[in-house]
Amino acid sequence: MSSETPKTQVQQRLQHDTSLLSLSCSPLLTKLYANRGITADSELDNSTKTLIHANQLKGIATACELLYQAYLDSKKIIIVGDFDADGATSTALSVLSLRALGFQHVDYLIPNRFDYGYGLSPEIVDLAAQQGAQLLMTVDNGISSISGVAHAKDLGIEVLVTDHHLPGEETPVADAIVNPNQIGCQFPSKNLAGVGVAFYVMLALRSLMQEKGCFTDFAAPNLANFLDIVALGTVADVVKLDANNRTLVHQGLARIRAGFCRPGISALIQVAKRNQQQLVATDLGFSLGPRLNAAGRLDEMSHGVELLLCDDYLRANTLASELDALNLSRREIEQSMQQEAMLSLQKLSIDQNNLPLALCLFEADWHQGVIGLVASRIKEKYYRPTFAFARANGGEIKGSARSIPGVHIRDMLDLVDKTLPGVILKFGGHAMAAGLSLLEKDFDLFNDTLNAILKAQVDEDLLNNVILSDGQLSSEQFDLSIAQELRDAGPWGQGFPAPIFDGVFALKQQRIVGQKHLKMVLQQGDKLIDAIAFNIDPEAWPDLSVKEVFCVYSLDVNEFRGQRTVQLLVQLLQPK
Repeated sequence: MSSETPKTQVQQRLQHDTSLLSLSCSPLLTKLYANRGITADSELDNSTKTLIHANQLKGIATACELLYQAYLDSKKIIIVGDFDADGATSTALSVLSLRALGFQHVDYLIPNRFDYGYGLSPEIVDLAAQQGAQLLMTVDNGISSISGVAHAKDLGIEVLVTDHHLPGEETPVADAIVNPNQIGCQFPSKNLAGVGVAFYVMLALRSLMQEKGCFTDFAAPNLANFLDIVALGTVADVVKLDANNRTLVHQGLARIRAGFCRPGISALIQVAKRNQQQLVATDLGFSLGPRLNAAGRLDEMSHGVELLLCDDYLRANTLASELDALNLSRREIEQSMQQEAMLSLQKLSIDQNNLPLALCLFEADWHQGVIGLVASRIKEKYYRPTFAFARANGGEIKGSARSIPGVHIRDMLDLVDKTLPGVILKFGGHAMAAGLSLLEKDFDLFNDTLNAILKAQVDEDLLNNVILSDGQLSSEQFDLSIAQELRDAGPWGQGFPAPIFDGVFALKQQRIVGQKHLKMVLQQGDKLIDAIAFNIDPEAWPDLSVKEVFCVYSLDVNEFRGQRTVQLLVQLLQPK
């Protein structure tokens, strides 16, 4: 939460005329939905019947035939996943689904980011070959694994690539590729997470196996039972929650709230001290996802996969507690690295009024597993595309990038690569996040070239942080039933943002809690409202001279010792 950022502007979200809309919800929700482009109740239908059909994914028929033949031939299938939450959920979903469909020889590999790096590398192929792999199925990776796929084919191993990352100019020569972002794919939603792609492949495979009469000895499994995993991976990967993804997340959340979820997910909810019956999408993104991600950042993501595969509640609780401890260590490392990053910026005399178009930071002793989080935090503070690099092996440094709306970071890396052929050793990613590696000696050259390209390509108006507000609430609307209505109206997330409001309040009380959060009592009219601002500027708050504040906030439900009350979660706090 920023107490003051000179570049931050608060603008009213474009207000749509709701007089002609007949949505089956309250006037406030009608307004909020209209502001997000919803014009009919059908667009709010999150039943499974609204999901786009799998047959619109290019390559999915070939992929299913490949898997079906592996089933008939009892081939050894190894799932190769990524070391983040999307990769872990994709891997677990695929293993569980294939086993439920009757496959007898299914295992998985998650590359250790420190030893092997990202994706289906030749080294990972060799490891899979040693384990007897006859078919490799990548999840949440593979579209850039040119050499790895070629090596697998040389060894006589079949390869099915399932991915959602943007392809480069060259794609691997795999036996089948399923990726909504590959050229020629007509699938309307390009925003599936890796776990969403894997789920669609499993749905289509089940249909094919039903056609082939495979389910005579046992009933075809209901793969919707795994939507809790799909929801977790989709939200944790921060993909856009378009209508299709909202349905996947809504259905997964409904199962979790009803208690029909994996023991590992229940255990994560418990260690995160969340209410399972009241769980919302933000809990998946900010409480469960980071704990699952901690395994891949600091240790082995196989711990996270094992948690999701686990059928025993006692063991699940043990694994979740271990991940919770890892997440605590991750936060401590991240905080230390963040402080070092801020000191580096100070040494460069960089402040809010002297910002390059992109921030590139490198410290030799930074932890590779946490650089993405550091890049994200610095990006949030300075509102610039940010790259954080850590030293790897053989003179290489590995970087993680986080961007801002309007600056497509993978496309920017592609332009750098074309400008400096061979300097970027490898890269990949999305519009908002990317990873790359280069030689340490080329760091300054990369930094200078990236900033020059951004200067030529990017409208500097995009570098002003604009918060879009849904307007003001009346004092009567600071009500528990309305706060609950907003929680239930989601799932909110990337591309379908949760409602935020703004207003001026009398500041009646202010105190620090948890060392860095500002707890307040605000007043509007005759109503007193609890509010909290997380991660405030300790030099600015509390300020007992301030009697009135401007806040940008969300309306939330606070649960404490069985009591549920309205609370404002303050995103921007400024004295009036």
